[in-house]
Amino acid sequence: MPFQIPQKAILLPNQLAYFQTSKTYQDIVSYIETLNDSVIGVKLSAECSESPGVTAILNLLDLVEQIVNDTPPVENSASRFGNPAFRTFYDKVSELSPALHASIPGLPPDAIEEVSAYFKEAWGNRARIDYGSGMELNFLCWLICLEKLGVVKETDHVALVIRVFWRYLQIMRILQSTYWLEPAGSHGVWGLDDYHFLPFLFGSAQLRGHKYIKPRAIHDPEVVEEYSKDYIYFACIEFINSIKTASLRWHSPMLDDISAVKTWEKVNSGMLKMYLAEVLGKLPVVQHFLFGSILSYDGPAAPSNDTDGDDEHWGHSHTMDNLAGVGQRDMGWGDCCGIAVPSVFAAARDEMQKQPGLRLGGPGIKPVPFD
Repeated sequence: MPFQIPQKAILLPNQLAYFQTSKTYQDIVSYIETLNDSVIGVKLSAECSESPGVTAILNLLDLVEQIVNDTPPVENSASRFGNPAFRTFYDKVSELSPALHASIPGLPPDAIEEVSAYFKEAWGNRARIDYGSGMELNFLCWLICLEKLGVVKETDHVALVIRVFWRYLQIMRILQSTYWLEPAGSHGVWGLDDYHFLPFLFGSAQLRGHKYIKPRAIHDPEVVEEYSKDYIYFACIEFINSIKTASLRWHSPMLDDISAVKTWEKVNSGMLKMYLAEVLGKLPVVQHFLFGSILSYDGPAAPSNDTDGDDEHWGHSHTMDNLAGVGQRDMGWGDCCGIAVPSVFAAARDEMQKQPGLRLGGPGIKPVPFD
């Protein structure tokens, strides 16, 4: 089958239901489970096999970080929402993407356009200047495509988590803090991280079977600081603590609830179930999923629409009134593309103005611009 430019294909609940029975869905779930199992008990500092494909991916990610460094935020201090300079960053990545992918050994030239579509979408949404679990899913799909094409191997699975995905997370923290990316939707604001989900899944896998550290340890600042260098889960907690005041109970109640679970095994299995339900099982997320020849969709087609669909809303209004019988309750939560939520860094800026001398911390985090 020839390669093709990935397109959106899911709009209605019956299409989502079909997707959840499809081979593409099973491929995604299987890959998540495989990566998860590969890092059980594995620290970030562990030695692991790295193929030339992994090396090339890490070099590519370094170049993305350089693009961020070369694209500073513009003056936008009056706003609590995303910085317009993100669009410049996004355009630079899109323009360089073909050349960046051409440097990956073993990637067929005619596959570059299809594979790079997932890569470009993995950094956030250009129009809304936001980021969420759907964009994070694009990065995972990019890795799936690269493995299906033989660029990375089964022996790379540990490296794909503790080297590649960890590097991606670090760069995303820089993007989030530099351009004040808004959370894409409302779930992250009260759930786990404002932006991410997979770090908590992979991070809890790392901690499975640990003799001493228990889930409740996330409430001990000294433990969090010490183990954030070894475990993604604690690195995420440290990040949250660096930009939010008060306790987890107030701003991250789900993480607080999870800390009462007795073992990391139960945390990890629960995270997977939650991911299937809250990310792969939610129409507001999956309706933005891109399908091509590698990750395909052959389910029922959406009804034709007389309006011209744009890239953001695919020709439908937020209330979905143009589709009989499909309302916001059927969508899962909020509107189709998420509820506009100010950047968490805006709140951190406001807090710093109240408390002179307070500064953001955490790995890979730059000071908030224009504070």
